[in-house]
Amino acid sequence: MLLLTALAGSSQDSVWMARTTGPLPFMEYGIGDDRLGGAKIGYLDSNILVKIVDSFKTDYKVRLSAQHYAYIAKSSLLLQDKQANRPVPHNPHLTGNLRVFGDTASDYVTLSLDDRYPYRSFQLLDPSRVAIDVFGVTSNTNWITQLHSAKEIRNTWYEQVEDDVYRIYIQLKHTQHWGYAIAYDSLGRHLVIRIRRQPAVLDIRKLRIAIDPGHGGDNSGASGVNSKVLEKEYTLLIAEQLQKLLKTAGVKSVFMTRTKDTSLSMPERIAMLKAYDPHFLVSIHLNSTSSDTVQGVSTYYRYPGFRPLSLAILDRMTTLGLKEHGNVGGFNFSLSGPTDYPNALVEVAFLSNPEDEKKILKPAFRKAVAQKIYLGIVDWLKQTKP
Repeated sequence: MLLLTALAGSSQDSVWMARTTGPLPFMEYGIGDDRLGGAKIGYLDSNILVKIVDSFKTDYKVRLSAQHYAYIAKSSLLLQDKQANRPVPHNPHLTGNLRVFGDTASDYVTLSLDDRYPYRSFQLLDPSRVAIDVFGVTSNTNWITQLHSAKEIRNTWYEQVEDDVYRIYIQLKHTQHWGYAIAYDSLGRHLVIRIRRQPAVLDIRKLRIAIDPGHGGDNSGASGVNSKVLEKEYTLLIAEQLQKLLKTAGVKSVFMTRTKDTSLSMPERIAMLKAYDPHFLVSIHLNSTSSDTVQGVSTYYRYPGFRPLSLAILDRMTTLGLKEHGNVGGFNFSLSGPTDYPNALVEVAFLSNPEDEKKILKPAFRKAVAQKIYLGIVDWLKQTKP
């Protein structure tokens, strides 16, 4: 579909500018869609300036740079004004200098800019690094100041990978990624990357742990193939067992996104989790499919730096006698999207499979599931290099 009402009157000589708005605006690669939504590039801060080049049903197509485009929900953009559609590349936007430092809890990298421009990030392994692409800007970075107050960041440098794509590399001291957050400062003149430090002591009792019991309220999730029990009820039962086990083990800080049959949207859950700022998150779900022969346990992650947690939990879960349904990466689940903390989704078993369903209905099995998740977390912490 071509440009719709909001873009009517635009010509090849001008384009509409817009700024991101609302909770958790995000970019997608295309207009493809499934039950998890379109494939996401990543979340953005608010008030970021983008250039609209086309319009589809619910999304605007925006040009990030000469070679890169993205799709953003119309509800997440506020139209600003028209601007001359200069030939590409035409790039008056220059970066300033980089600064690397730390406070008592985290490390930071800041980049000075003249406005809020879109970005994407990704995790790299061996060695562990975070890379951030800032779109629509060209380097005028003439020095990088790095202070000893930065404890987790080993080194920082940049590369102009395209004429209008500026990439920041942040090398970490530890193998395990513990998360990072990207936002602009209140004046919108500095892009700030907050790097979470690895805890000084990898003792589960000293960590802040978040548990998300899947679904709830008006979102019942799957239902049992024979019993017709609701997923939302049994994810909460398993989560309560895990919470109890963690507290018995001496964990003082455990956060549950819900403790009763509450309706919560994904943005609401993410906002709660960001406010709690956990060291890691475990989401608990029960699987379902149209075939009653499919069964087993699976764990999920989106970013490669967070895979070890999901894999350690899966290794323990398969000792319950469940078939292995796999360890799934690049998973486009909303709670797997934030980069702020390691997270893993556990699909305990299939409610759509009669054999798995019988297990799920047994209190002893649910207690054993909680124990295996706990032991998987402990294994992950032991495997993590100090």
